[in-house]
Amino acid sequence: MRATVRRAAVAVAVLALLLTGCSGGDDGRDADGTIRLRFQSLAWQKESVAANKQLVKEWNAAHPDVQVEYVQGSWDSVHDQLLTSFEGGEAPDVIHDASDDLADFAYGGYLADLRPLLPERLKADIPEQSWRTTTFGEGVHGVPFLQEPRVLIANTKLLKASGARTPTPERPWSWEEFRQVTKELTGQGRYGIAWPLKEPVSVSLNLGLSGGGRLFHRDGDGKAVLRFEPGDGVVTGTIHDQVNTDRSAARSALGMGGSDALPGFFGGRYAMLPLGFSYRQQIIQQAPEGFEWTVLPMPAGAGGAVQGVSPQTLSVAEESPHQKEAVAFIDFLLRPANMVRLARGDWMLPTGTEALADPSLRVAEHGWAVGAALAEGLRPAPAQSVRGYPEWKDKVATPAYQEFYSGAIDADELSNRLVEDGNRVLARYQR
Repeated sequence: MRATVRRAAVAVAVLALLLTGCSGGDDGRDADGTIRLRFQSLAWQKESVAANKQLVKEWNAAHPDVQVEYVQGSWDSVHDQLLTSFEGGEAPDVIHDASDDLADFAYGGYLADLRPLLPERLKADIPEQSWRTTTFGEGVHGVPFLQEPRVLIANTKLLKASGARTPTPERPWSWEEFRQVTKELTGQGRYGIAWPLKEPVSVSLNLGLSGGGRLFHRDGDGKAVLRFEPGDGVVTGTIHDQVNTDRSAARSALGMGGSDALPGFFGGRYAMLPLGFSYRQQIIQQAPEGFEWTVLPMPAGAGGAVQGVSPQTLSVAEESPHQKEAVAFIDFLLRPANMVRLARGDWMLPTGTEALADPSLRVAEHGWAVGAALAEGLRPAPAQSVRGYPEWKDKVATPAYQEFYSGAIDADELSNRLVEDGNRVLARYQR
């Protein structure tokens, strides 16, 4: 019996060696020494997917010894999918994600520290404020490359008819002026604004910076703590009052996503929508013939014309046996001309200084120039590096904001829930 088992074991071992020889081993190389990298992309728009695949094709043509396989991922499931692949030892070498999804992976040791690998050109081209979005502890665990400010998309005819001042990036509306304008735009079956807040947390936090709020702070020991200060109530209070006091914002839109609100905007039910910059592509594709729209900056408060962003990122798996080559591929993707191609494919803004200066991203058409002007005021999202943020967001903040904006709870209850319940969540991650 033991001899049979030993013979079976030997057979299995021989088979494993044969398979290893065929696949090139566990170090990502073929039998002829060609390095194989897997690049998981979350591009989903047709233009963006095409741009990414074309760049992979160009890299492969120029680097026969380092070949990249394009792997299609999905924003809807990326966190759980990556966690599973990390724990199973099957993570892609190059990982496309967003900076606000990296903290747990970075602190968990799943992402490589890129500091010793990044070329000087790339480090110098991307501003420090963008690098802060991918810095966790002492390490840099991703390259931020695309960012998306939130803007106001306005019905041009309705805005002109109201007589309201047209805001510019240099002179945006204040939050008080914005509230007054939405009142003036309301009437005859129309709301001045619709806030699609199916996902209310990032909107509230990121726009809250302009009101002087942060919500997330660091104590003397460097631990994250939540405090609701007067500045945190500027944006949230404006939205609440538009819905519940002025009736200038559509209550029915609170549970919508951005795409859900577009038909009402095209139909004249809403005069303005606050949307991510990339929604311009959908508007171009879906707007009825002759519909006139314009891109405006979001309002600004005591904090200035700033807002938080969580850029799209490219990271390298810690388990990748070819981190140097993976970073070389990232550097190729993010050469200025290539970064412009990726930005235009996603209808977003590049983080790179040289790419952002490209004339094609500075034209007035479709609001590109407005977006480029807003890039200077983009800051790391307040909860960017906070461990436990996903749980706080899902279990505490989302229901609290939803109830506050609908009028079910008041500002004091919102503050209590965000802070008291929230700090208990964060404490578990910082023991």
